Amino acid sequence: MSGDASMLTSFCPVICTSRLGESRGFYTRLFGFTATCTTPWYVDLSRPGGRTHQLALLDHGHTALPEALRRPVRAVRLTLEVDERTEEWERLTALAAVKCPDQGHLVVTDPNGIRIDVVPLA
Repeated sequence: MSGDASMLTSFCPVICTSRLGESRGFYTRLFGFTATCTTPWYVDLSRPGGRTHQLALLDHGHTALPEALRRPVRAVRLTLEVDERTEEWERLTALAAVKCPDQGHLVVTDPNGIRIDVVPLA
């Protein structure tokens, strides 16, 4: 396999969670994701626009996972880059994000304990 970036056509992180509904609500409310596929044990989320951004949520106890992996996520940190717009900063802050003025970004924690750093484009 070469380092040719054109080989990668999509990328979809999957979060194994015991809080499927709560996590779905969090990512749709805060970051504008919409559910494109929903089952009782799996939710595929995507954001509309020029680029495709995907995120999946999987019930940690489902048999789609090997038994040794059937536990909720334990440690993940996500970084999201956004256009810096004052209204968006204020909206996210009102929805539980913490401003880090010395580092110039926002921090929010999802229902699973995942830390999300929201950073403005340089």
